[in-house]
Amino acid sequence: MSRFRELLDTPGVDEVCRLRGHRLDRTRRIGFMAYHGGGLEEMTEVIAQAAADRCDASYYGVHQPRGMERHVPSIEIDPAVSDSLESFLEHVGTVITVHGYGRPGMYTSLLLGGRHRELAEHVGDHLRAHLPVYDVRTDLETIPTELRGLHPRNPVNLPPFAGVQIELPPRVRGTTPMFWDWEGPGLPPHAERLVDGLAAAVDAWLAR
Repeated sequence: MSRFRELLDTPGVDEVCRLRGHRLDRTRRIGFMAYHGGGLEEMTEVIAQAAADRCDASYYGVHQPRGMERHVPSIEIDPAVSDSLESFLEHVGTVITVHGYGRPGMYTSLLLGGRHRELAEHVGDHLRAHLPVYDVRTDLETIPTELRGLHPRNPVNLPPFAGVQIELPPRVRGTTPMFWDWEGPGLPPHAERLVDGLAAAVDAWLAR
């Protein structure tokens, strides 16, 4: 059995799939993914779902319970062992995948990889406008090789037009001590602006 299937079968792990935009041609359907969500890459599923809700996009996520941190590499997130993921990837034309990472010296760097470089630049422009204090990187040469999301089996590249992989540091996800006393309403301020930027980018892309 694959590690991805084993993860999905683990008690407490939720696989979530919401398909939207049925009236749109597939070329115009965009989806968000956060398959390392929940306890592993905290807040990625919250951010991806919120962005999808605001721009009426589809969503696929795998949410691990609090305290669980089981990492299955992206190239092993295989639609062949998940009917929900297969349905999601067959429904959308383009995806934006939300991941979390943390590296010394890169606490304010948002990394936009994936094979859809035109969309990456477009999303990057919107995120720079909404998060001007962050370093939004769309030049692949400035992104660590293992975080570029270019492998052909990475789910971000499986839809017909591929997509954008966004790697988010803890601060913009609201998971640093800066926001530990945040009680709302809504998401922590930086995460809220991030969601606004993602939704605005999708809306502007579809309005072209």
